[in-house]
Amino acid sequence: MDKNTKTGLEAAAFRHLVKHLQKNTDVQNIDLMILADFCRNCLAKWYMAEAVEQGIAMDYEQAREIVYGMPYSEWKDKFQTEATTEQLSAFERKQQIKQ
Repeated sequence: MDKNTKTGLEAAAFRHLVKHLQKNTDVQNIDLMILADFCRNCLAKWYMAEAVEQGIAMDYEQAREIVYGMPYSEWKDKFQTEATTEQLSAFERKQQIKQ
């Protein structure tokens, strides 16, 4: 497979992942962190870092809007729930395991 084809497939997979996360707003970031050790905010940080590395001016909020499909503050108001005791405990256990 040539490099351009590979890059195109990777970009398409990333777009699909972002679209999937935008559609599944019931999946909270803490759940993603517990299960996969990354969340929407991580994707936004990676996206921003790559843009900056390539000389493209982008801040964290711009990257978040790309990942969330709307300003983060709007997504948070509409979809973010308070983390449960169980979620917080599971997240803490995950962090202890990583150390």
